Amino acid sequence: MSSTRTVRAGRRTVEVHRPDKVLFPGARDGGDGDGKEYTKADLVEYYRSVAPFMLPHLRGRPLMLERHPDGVDGPRFMQKNTPEHYPEWIRRVELPKEGGTVCHTVCDDTATLLYLADQACLTLHRWLSRADRLQRPDRIVLDLDPADGDFGQVRAAARLVGELLDELRLPSGLMTTGSRGLHVVVPISGDQDFDEARRFARDIADVLAAAHPDLLTTAARKKDRGDRLYLDVQRNAYAQTAVAPFTVRALPGAPVATPLSWGQLDDPALNARRWTVADAVDQARTDPWADVPPRGRSLARARRRLDDLRG
Repeated sequence: MSSTRTVRAGRRTVEVHRPDKVLFPGARDGGDGDGKEYTKADLVEYYRSVAPFMLPHLRGRPLMLERHPDGVDGPRFMQKNTPEHYPEWIRRVELPKEGGTVCHTVCDDTATLLYLADQACLTLHRWLSRADRLQRPDRIVLDLDPADGDFGQVRAAARLVGELLDELRLPSGLMTTGSRGLHVVVPISGDQDFDEARRFARDIADVLAAAHPDLLTTAARKKDRGDRLYLDVQRNAYAQTAVAPFTVRALPGAPVATPLSWGQLDDPALNARRWTVADAVDQARTDPWADVPPRGRSLARARRRLDDLRG
């Protein structure tokens, strides 16, 4: 069993330590997952294959890294600060925090992505703004998480969100979370600050919850939600993060947070863990967000239309 392996990524060579280490054990009797086990080498190969599709969603953004050095059955580390031993060629951005600063990792290239995989970083959580415009988010994320695991509830909520965004003339992309639900990702121009973007997201949620009170809620407390789906807009605040498109989740079977087209919402096989490291690259090659512009629209006109709907 080889203790190290080298992988070429552009002009750089990345060492993969203990490539045969199992990060995702095969499904146990009665357990979750697809029955396969996945090693660190499998994780590295997945991220190398998906890099052309994933990097546009990562470049320039501070990251929070979810690491599992002993695999999904071991302890989890949420890492904001970049360790000193990381190679100097990995980009960092130093951001203020209460009482000091945090030096976040930024993933701009395939070599960085593979290095993070070698560090058993399974999941990359990205900021909704870029390092050069920290206070100006260019994405809004609406998180659709079912109350009781009912994915039919998520489908219904996603359709309602999509219809309202169409009415507001805002393009949007749909993404499985790789966990329980879906994210609706709305690219915006970045002309507004986080407070404005979050307020807009909250107003969308309020309009939908008022129109569909039996299905949707904006109640922050779980005890107040009942069996309704919670329209979560909390990720739209400064320094909050959301799982990046095509990132792996630390769950049995190695599911992947995967973009899909709005038409695929009708696929009977769809669920939050529909794609894994075994087939997410195939989905990426279909270009499911072909109709979603990389640069979004200003919220000014959409805000006026939304205010008209609110009366």
